[in-house]
Amino acid sequence: MKKFKVAILGATGAVGQEMMKILTERDFPISELHLLASEHSVGKIMQFRGQDIAVELACDEAFQGMDIVLGAAENNIAEQFAPAIVKAGAVFVDNSSAFRLDPNVPLVIPEINPEDVKNHHGIIANPNCTTIVSLVAINALNQDSPIESIVASSYQATSGAGAGGPKELMQEVEDLRVGKKVEPKVFQYQIAYNVIPQIGGEQFEGYTSEEMKMQNEGRKIMHLPDLKVSCTCVRVPVVRSHSVSIVVRTKEKITVARAKELIANAPGAKLVDDLKNKIYPMPLDTSDQDIVYVGRIRDDLTSDNGLNIWCCGDQVRKGAATNAVQIAELVIQDL
Repeated sequence: MKKFKVAILGATGAVGQEMMKILTERDFPISELHLLASEHSVGKIMQFRGQDIAVELACDEAFQGMDIVLGAAENNIAEQFAPAIVKAGAVFVDNSSAFRLDPNVPLVIPEINPEDVKNHHGIIANPNCTTIVSLVAINALNQDSPIESIVASSYQATSGAGAGGPKELMQEVEDLRVGKKVEPKVFQYQIAYNVIPQIGGEQFEGYTSEEMKMQNEGRKIMHLPDLKVSCTCVRVPVVRSHSVSIVVRTKEKITVARAKELIANAPGAKLVDDLKNKIYPMPLDTSDQDIVYVGRIRDDLTSDNGLNIWCCGDQVRKGAATNAVQIAELVIQDL
């Protein structure tokens, strides 16, 4: 089997470390792995497949000879190095939001639009984590009847804010237990025993940047240019796995029974729906794995063609690292 030279840009962060784990789990064919990060991480030793690998400085020269670069860094870093990555002849699978809405850059969820990978010009974007979890849950309905609108509320785990999110949650719980004053740093308010109804800054008519991603990215991924989405994103005191409550309105009526059948057979999704026996998707059950659990499927009482759906998925894995590696697996089919 042909093997490939792979680099991870932002290897020391939460998503970068998860990418290393996923590459091992999925037995990605690697001849060389280069771990790239900022100056202060250079020389740090990380483990990959039983070997010690020293972190290297992320610089233009570091991408020479690479076949695939997995991006796990912030927008400004992705934008800084994208030209050098493309010039070096590598394919940049980027997890930041820098290129997601660029018309020349495919935005891909492999279970939904794998064919779009072939349209790349050196860069392929990984969608937002909440978008990935939600669309994997509902895409099968779109195959049966086009989705016209979505009303969604997300319940997003602290790890969505990076490795510091869960640490802050745990520290606040401990501080409150012993009567100490809470001093939030990662989040704008105390997250322990609280929910914060803002993720991202205001972008459009009172909607935040995180909330607009579901509409803007969903239109591109599902090839639904007229899709309308109203979304509210909320940070909750959960360590891992995002949950989303979704009202889907389709062009033609889809019955609850048909929806369950479609979702049960959808790639990347698992039907977990038995209210009588208290069986439904929850963050604890969906963490540290790659399947999106879908349940609580019922008719929307405000719309004849609407369905209510609840889903949960690990946003660090399927919502970021795993999806990126899956894209890379599609890319190497043509290399």
